[in-house]
Amino acid sequence: MADAKTKPTAASVDEYLASRATAQQLVDCHAIMAICARVTGHPPVMWGPSIVGFGSYSYRYDSGHSGTSCLTGLAVRGKELVVYLMVEDPAQMELLTRLGKHRRTAACLYLKRLADVDTAVLEQLIAASVADLQRRYPGATPA
Repeated sequence: MADAKTKPTAASVDEYLASRATAQQLVDCHAIMAICARVTGHPPVMWGPSIVGFGSYSYRYDSGHSGTSCLTGLAVRGKELVVYLMVEDPAQMELLTRLGKHRRTAACLYLKRLADVDTAVLEQLIAASVADLQRRYPGATPA
């Protein structure tokens, strides 16, 4: 099995953000990072070359695939910011309807600007995702 690329590194979060983010994205990233740190109780750490992650958990699927990932995180992807979180239950889905302008895939929430969303709702979504992961995977780093 290949070694996972997305794992904690000693790379600088500040250097990553400076190399990828526009001035406004940098402001938005720092605000999202403050939310993630508050929710998880963990400082930002680079996961692989392009994810700023917070906390960690180990998983094993029924298929036997296993690994470790950050509880939540963010990345700069061109003109968008990506927040990594799980949104699966009806209460979380309802929160999405109140979030504001975004798009979403399975574990990614894409934002163009933090000003386009309700940051209190974003924090609730991140907190619910972290709590869900900690419930599913008891070895997750505690908040």
